[in-house]
Amino acid sequence: MNYLMLILAAASLASLLALHITCRQENEKTAMRRSAWAAIIVPTIFIVLIVLPLPAVVLSVFVSFIGAVGLILIIPTGKSQGFPKHQPQGRIDERTIMFSRAALKPESENFEKYYELHPEHRQFDDRFRRLPGLMSPKSGKFEPLSFAAAAASFETVEQLASLIDGPVESEPRNIPPEQATRFVKGWLKKLGAVSSGVTLLKDEHLYTVKGRGEKWGQPINLKHRFAIAFSVEMDHRQLGTAPNGPTLMESAEQYLNAGAMAVQVAVFIRKMGWAAEAHIDANYKVICPLVGRDAGLGEIGRMGLLMTPELGPRVRLGVITTDLSLIPDKPGYDPSVLHFCSLCRKCADICPPGAISHQPREMHEGSLRWKIDSEACFTYWCATGTDCGQCMKVCPYSHPDTMIHSWVRWGIRNSFIFRHFALRMDDWLYGRKPEPMAPASWIPSRR
Repeated sequence: MNYLMLILAAASLASLLALHITCRQENEKTAMRRSAWAAIIVPTIFIVLIVLPLPAVVLSVFVSFIGAVGLILIIPTGKSQGFPKHQPQGRIDERTIMFSRAALKPESENFEKYYELHPEHRQFDDRFRRLPGLMSPKSGKFEPLSFAAAAASFETVEQLASLIDGPVESEPRNIPPEQATRFVKGWLKKLGAVSSGVTLLKDEHLYTVKGRGEKWGQPINLKHRFAIAFSVEMDHRQLGTAPNGPTLMESAEQYLNAGAMAVQVAVFIRKMGWAAEAHIDANYKVICPLVGRDAGLGEIGRMGLLMTPELGPRVRLGVITTDLSLIPDKPGYDPSVLHFCSLCRKCADICPPGAISHQPREMHEGSLRWKIDSEACFTYWCATGTDCGQCMKVCPYSHPDTMIHSWVRWGIRNSFIFRHFALRMDDWLYGRKPEPMAPASWIPSRR
């Protein structure tokens, strides 16, 4: 029995040291400290039990208990019941989303038209317009270098707008759908995508009416057959500084990367003789999380973002719609994500304006989902000058795709019991409401 206890002591030491190394690589200060203490205390407990003159039966019961707990945690107990698959019904007017409302110019014709249609939004929108605004030097989190870098990325995205659609080669090339799908996915991966997928373009993927740009108020009648969705990673260290400037900088950079990739693929498809349109920041005709879910990239969680298997919500999405024949993927419905989000609530707890619901999913605008208070969220952005990101930062799915976190994600997917265990361990190791990380050494801290 003592040999078995020594094996358990060695195994626990090796596991906890590996966890500590992972936390150190992630630059998670609290997790580094707690994992180090655990690496000292847990093996010591096993050694003390060996040294103490305990009856063999006591050690046997202890070892059996440890083994039973471990077995319970790793035995698959199903994804979860009580979270039925739901396909949204109806469509959303893009003019109603906060980014569109923020782009309205006071006293302009569109401004007056919008508030005649939606007078209920006026009081909320007047509130955020009194605040400094995103990337403003007068905002609460202003830092000149990271804010200017974010603005540079967003302005570069604007230059891509002329390429989102364009002329199509007159002679379409007939490529087998399997080959076309494999090529596009392979190229996206080479360009930097974490994941990609294909879905048939559905009516509910589309906004009803354009809400930004010169086509404001015009109906959207996109007739493409397929949609390609992909994700790009947001840097863990940069996001960890949320809600400070480096997170805004990283967010803008990945909008740019996703936009450039989407434009490249759309231009390529048009050169192959098939209609294609890129959907990028400020130029969307589709609701990217819905397209991403139906393309198999993940499930939509409590914070209203797509939860990808690899990185959770720590991604930005790009979409290309096209008539090029492709092979659709299986939709990303995952009840284990929905169940975990129903238990977790870390994003709701840390959200400064309380914009993320603590309540169960509910029907809203034809969709069964967690309702986000978008007015509260955007108003906070306008006060801080950044797009916050704290909800993404604390999400247990957002940890880097290391061996340890991959194992935890496997357990969450496969075990009802493991989800409860994983949440408690995440709270203990990283904290329920962690402080912002320090930025990389080349980025100045906000003064």
